[in-house]
Amino acid sequence: MSELSNKSIVLASRPVGEPTAKDFRLETSSVAPLKDGEVLIKTLYLSLDPYMRGRMSAAKSYADPVAIGDVMVAETAGIVVDSRSDNYVVGDYVCCRAGWQEYFVSHHKDPMTYKVDPGKVPLSTYLGVCGMPGRTAYFGLIREGKPVAGEILVVSAASGAVGSVVGQIGKKLGLYVVGIAGGEKKCAYVKDELGFDECVDYKSDNFGSVLKAACPNGIDIYFESVGGAVTEAVAKQFNPGARAPICGYIASYNATDITKERTPFHIFGELKNPPEHKFFLVFDHYADFAEANSALTKWVASGEIKYQETVAEGLEMAPEYFSWLFSGKNFGKLVVKVADK
Repeated sequence: MSELSNKSIVLASRPVGEPTAKDFRLETSSVAPLKDGEVLIKTLYLSLDPYMRGRMSAAKSYADPVAIGDVMVAETAGIVVDSRSDNYVVGDYVCCRAGWQEYFVSHHKDPMTYKVDPGKVPLSTYLGVCGMPGRTAYFGLIREGKPVAGEILVVSAASGAVGSVVGQIGKKLGLYVVGIAGGEKKCAYVKDELGFDECVDYKSDNFGSVLKAACPNGIDIYFESVGGAVTEAVAKQFNPGARAPICGYIASYNATDITKERTPFHIFGELKNPPEHKFFLVFDHYADFAEANSALTKWVASGEIKYQETVAEGLEMAPEYFSWLFSGKNFGKLVVKVADK
């Protein structure tokens, strides 16, 4: 195979506040020849997710930060274009953690590289509803939220990649589901298309009272991914024995000093009867990924679970697209189309 050049986007500096273009740098390098057991994967789609903001910071966290000069992390979907492994052949479609780059060399024993079938569901959905966000929703609600039919579930960021799936699974489990989203368009989508019972616009002037009216019998489960004022309003309505799985709190991700932020842990901790709550990682349930993958793929293929994607094009534009996550410009799962097959 002739020598290939690989474009990648690396972390150039640690952002203060919201990331800007100067925090990234586009680089070009040669793809090294494969060794035994290795496969070369061409990136077709890469996923942009809020957790990446935390990986840009040097602050202590559940995962090591991206080093200055290293390729930005990301889950990707692509196609094998060269192989020195009996486990993969040219033409196989795979998901892996290639990061923000055109090509990635993986070893056939890497557990984070695995085959997918775009004949069942579109390839990009393996980065969203059938991928990490979908698994986060699945395990976050079922294992962490411990739902009981008839309970009231409130979902933050309900039109987003995770929240939209949480609410739909909640309906399948017999819950009364109230979503929280930003703007009339997103709220209408959540209720009319996804089938939530209600959806409240957090941008409304009377958000707290509208949320209370939507949940007259209180809140049993709150799926948390936002924090801030949304969480402050929700916290006033918990029922005894409530649960609040926390997968993130994007309202604080661009804070210059996270230690001065009121996170969900502060808000819940101040309550007389706080909900059962903890920050969970989808990888806490790694042993059962196959269970979630099978269920999500089946539901999406059958139309039981609906999804929305914002597909932006061009690797070079990924830093700009990344900012959409914090402004709410994207609708549903945000992916970047890096190349055609």
